[in-house]
Amino acid sequence: MPASAHKYYEEYEEPAARAPRPKRPPRPRVMLNQKWRSRLTWSILIVAVLALALTMRAGLSANRGYALVKTQQQAAQIEQENERLKIDIAKLKSPKRIKDIATSRLGMEVPQNVYFTHKAKTQQNH
Repeated sequence: MPASAHKYYEEYEEPAARAPRPKRPPRPRVMLNQKWRSRLTWSILIVAVLALALTMRAGLSANRGYALVKTQQQAAQIEQENERLKIDIAKLKSPKRIKDIATSRLGMEVPQNVYFTHKAKTQQNH
């Protein structure tokens, strides 16, 4: 056989086709109880609404708690400021401070002698 007559390809077999699956028998129809299905639907809906209400209530309680803590912190801060202001007032009312201002800024002098008078109490007749 001449070389040009040689075949350069190999013959191959096609793979065998898969065997078709056997068909399942049809499932029997399940008869649903519409009454129970309706009850189940309403029950799930009611549980969902109650869960939502409970979640909202917890959220409101948390917000109120945060507001309470914030108010308490503000009250404590105001009380501290009040105490600081009381101390400032006490310093400003100090007799030594008043004397220093009177002598230095206003040019007043401290008297050397101080005299006090008072009216004698009279006895009342009963």
